[in-house]
Amino acid sequence: MARIAGIDLPRNKRGIIGLTYIFGVGKTLSREILASAGIDENKRVQVWTDEEVARIRQVIGEYKVEGQLRSEIQLNIKRLMDIGCYRGLRHRRGLPVRGQRTRTNSRTRKGRRKTVAGKKKAAKK
Repeated sequence: MARIAGIDLPRNKRGIIGLTYIFGVGKTLSREILASAGIDENKRVQVWTDEEVARIRQVIGEYKVEGQLRSEIQLNIKRLMDIGCYRGLRHRRGLPVRGQRTRTNSRTRKGRRKTVAGKKKAAKK
């Protein structure tokens, strides 16, 4: 099993897909990494040799991935909250940050709330 950047890559996946299990590596970056390492992107992870894995590790070392990237993202969010900009306030309140509507939807960001049925008003006599 190939272990790169602290992640165990799935053995039975193609190389281009297997690398996307690393946080910060998508299909495009995965394709670039494999091309610069000189490895066929259709080759399965279980077929990679130790030398190929070492070359991939070396290429990935040039990018921010996993913990380093996560901490940078958290620092960016903290900076937005500290300076008190609109995006920072939205992060602080737990609301959608990118302009989505909140009257309906946005349940994921706001949290699931139980809906209470509207009570019927008593008829006046």
